Amino acid sequence: MARAVYLVDGARTPFIKARGRPGPFTPVDLAVQCGRPLLMRQAFAPDAIDLVILGCVNVVADEMNPARVAGLRLGLSDETPAFTVQINCGSGMQSIDTAFRYIEGGTADIVLAGGTDALSHSPLVLRRGAVDWFAELNGARSTGDRLKAFAGLKPDFLKPLIGLERGLTDPITNLNMGQTAELLAHYFAISRQEADEYAAESHNRLDRATNEGWLKDEMLPAFGRDGDVHERDDGVRPGSSAANLAKLKPVFEKPYGKVTAGNSSQITDGASWVVLASEEAVAKHGMKPLARIVDSEWGALDPSIMGLGPVVATAPILKRQNMGVSDVDLWELNEAFAAQVLACLRAFETEKIANDVLGLDGRGGAIDRARLNVDGGAISLGHPVGTSGTRITLHLANAMRRLGHKRGIATECIGGGQGGAMLLEAA
Repeated sequence: MARAVYLVDGARTPFIKARGRPGPFTPVDLAVQCGRPLLMRQAFAPDAIDLVILGCVNVVADEMNPARVAGLRLGLSDETPAFTVQINCGSGMQSIDTAFRYIEGGTADIVLAGGTDALSHSPLVLRRGAVDWFAELNGARSTGDRLKAFAGLKPDFLKPLIGLERGLTDPITNLNMGQTAELLAHYFAISRQEADEYAAESHNRLDRATNEGWLKDEMLPAFGRDGDVHERDDGVRPGSSAANLAKLKPVFEKPYGKVTAGNSSQITDGASWVVLASEEAVAKHGMKPLARIVDSEWGALDPSIMGLGPVVATAPILKRQNMGVSDVDLWELNEAFAAQVLACLRAFETEKIANDVLGLDGRGGAIDRARLNVDGGAISLGHPVGTSGTRITLHLANAMRRLGHKRGIATECIGGGQGGAMLLEAA
């Protein structure tokens, strides 16, 4: 029989907005910053951890397999296996899902699972012509060959491309992620005002949650080598309004597009971990779980409408668990773009889509906005790609505990046309 799996505890760093240059922390630095205090407050010794799994998309050259590097820097045993997973935006949730399956199947009892990314450390990439030129120069054997190679040097060889921009463009459709959000805004008639109103609400909800202390145990400070202390998500804009956001120009479809820098997720650095444990480990170490992981699902669809990934991933869970949209007490739907979130809501509440496309047979319906991303999301705090899946799952568990709710779903769209979803139940 499958064993019960519990989300026992978790933490994250503040999310630090990228500002055009490498930030103060690498991906592993971030993972260690929140991992160390998280492990210090656990009732079990580090050698009780059976496995480390870490999601990371932007792996830097000095930290190959960041899960292993982070595990060792956290003081875990040399004998504790660690591996890194990558499924774009879903990497942090994939780490939890993989850990869930290990524990459910009986091959592990305690797993440290998480996600980390420092998008500000995204590499600069040489153009193909520059790569060919360097290869020719490196292969030159005579003075004449070297002079000939030097003669082929062109000025644009010295202008590298930003790796992150390349990474956010789908290689199948040749659309960047913002353009896929514009498609959804068109298909579901999402107005610019609706998108801006949603974005402003995200900022104000996060600002309130921070000031009320609701993130106190979840968001732990990060300490830079220069002595700077990072205690809050620094991309949040208190007092945001749709009127102010309306002043920003469209980024991806000028001049009439609906997607702007203000109603899109921010490019940030950040990390998050969760501790997952079996029922036996919970009893042995006297743990007090936040939630039980009930079910999870991965779905896929046309990459040009990748933002609907949460819909196709969530529907099978609802069907398996004999639930409807209204039976979910809290939702964490990663805010890649305001238009994308709103399109997912429209898809769930459009009867023809819910029944004929998703096969929900009457289980669709409107999601109460008061139960969606109750403390803001990626628009206000950022989307370090490999981290977000861990963050939304952890925050869902914490918000369920705080608000006294029984069931919640964390879900996200994934670049490349996929989606992930996870159902939690109060422990």
